[in-house]
Parts: sequence; C-alpha cells; structure tokens
Amino acid sequence: MAQNSSPVSTKSAEHEHIEKLIATKLPASPIYAYLLSDVRVMSASKGHVVCRLLLSKTHMNSAGGLHGSVSATIIDWMGGMAISSQTLKDSSGVSVDIHATYLSSVKDGDEIEIEGLADKVGASMSFTKIHIFRVDDGQRGRLVVSGSHTKFTRS
Repeated sequence: MAQNSSPVSTKSAEHEHIEKLIATKLPASPIYAYLLSDVRVMSASKGHVVCRLLLSKTHMNSAGGLHGSVSATIIDWMGGMAISSQTLKDSSGVSVDIHATYLSSVKDGDEIEIEGLADKVGASMSFTKIHIFRVDDGQRGRLVVSGSHTKFTRS
C-alpha cells in the first residue's frame, strides 16, 4: 500500500481562517498593515484566538511604553478576529464600542500575546473581550491591557 506523501494539517479550520484573513485583509488596511504586519497566530478555535507580536519603536509612545492608540487598534483588530473565528466569515461587522483598561506597560523589543474571546456572536450584535499580555521567557506573563469590543454584526 502506497503512503500518502501530502502533509496533514494540524491546524483547526478556525486557525487556517484567521491566517487567511491576516494574509488577505490585514494588508488592505493601512493602519493594521503598519502596526500588525508581523503578528503570528499561535492558536485559534471557535470564538478564541491567540496571537503574538514583537514590539518595535513604531508601537511606542514618547515615554517609550506601548502607545494607548496602538492598544486600542489591537483591541479593534482582535475583536474582529475573535468574531471571525466563531463565524468563519471574512467580515465581522462594524465597531460600536471599544474599551481599554491600561494595567501595565511594555517597551520596544518586548513580545506581547494577544488573546481574543467572542463572548456572544449574535445576528445583529457581537461582544468580545481582549487581553494583551507581556511574554516573559516564551510564556504568557503579566496582563498589560484588558479590553472589550462590541460590533454591529451584519447578517
């Protein structure tokens, strides 16, 4: 019996979908392309996405810490990714509300882990929670930013 030489993917359908969105949709958004071009998907399942990003001076404020607007942009982007991991659709709707709580900071050269959770994905509204952690020695470290993102979900 001949062996099949094609590799078997161990990535979930959600993981592959999020990687496809990053490859196709992220470059189409100037702000996402500028800030998130090096983002890597670590895992994705239904309603749950984890990514990592190495920070550079581009992400910093004048004091050398993660800029608040960059954090808000990450929350905006990851909220959409969490919803898309739930629905497997390319579009996740439009923002209604974004909230960020800044708990600590990170600096140029630090790596962050971004976790997105779709709490509820409905026909007209979707609610997500996003957490940004510092990565220490390859492991999730302290919480840097906690946020939420509500989107109007088009049917």
